[in-house]
Amino acid sequence: MTTPKLEHELKKKRPFESSHQEAALSMIRTSDQLQIQFARLFRKYGLTPSQYNILRILRGEGKPLPILEIASRTIAVVPGITGLIDRLERAGFVNRLRCDKDRRVIYVALTDQGMITLAKLDEPLDGLHRELLGHLSQGELKELIQLLEKVRAPWAKED
Repeated sequence: MTTPKLEHELKKKRPFESSHQEAALSMIRTSDQLQIQFARLFRKYGLTPSQYNILRILRGEGKPLPILEIASRTIAVVPGITGLIDRLERAGFVNRLRCDKDRRVIYVALTDQGMITLAKLDEPLDGLHRELLGHLSQGELKELIQLLEKVRAPWAKED
């Protein structure tokens, strides 16, 4: 199987200015293609990728979290996290809880409906991951992960 070159996909008339440019644009193109596939799956469950990410964070923590803590854990930067949580709450996936010690702090808790929806999504999501990346060997996947981590390293936050 021949791999389509980005130049061909984009119908570029001239070569890229540099390998750096080609690599950056290739990552953006790949990310866009992956995001489209995930968005299609989440839409079937009444969610956006950002909303799913919030639910996934809450399930992983196993307890309510402050809104700012959720925002700090999202995969992609979410500028309107309050609006996302509003929509999740209206859909019955989460509840807001005010902190007893500091009334300014709002916690977000996953509801039973949120847990059920996540459980329904687990198998289809795993299948989508395999469909999208199953053509890569385990070694190639590990190498890809390492390379992407290396790309992100200059911007990594110190915890």
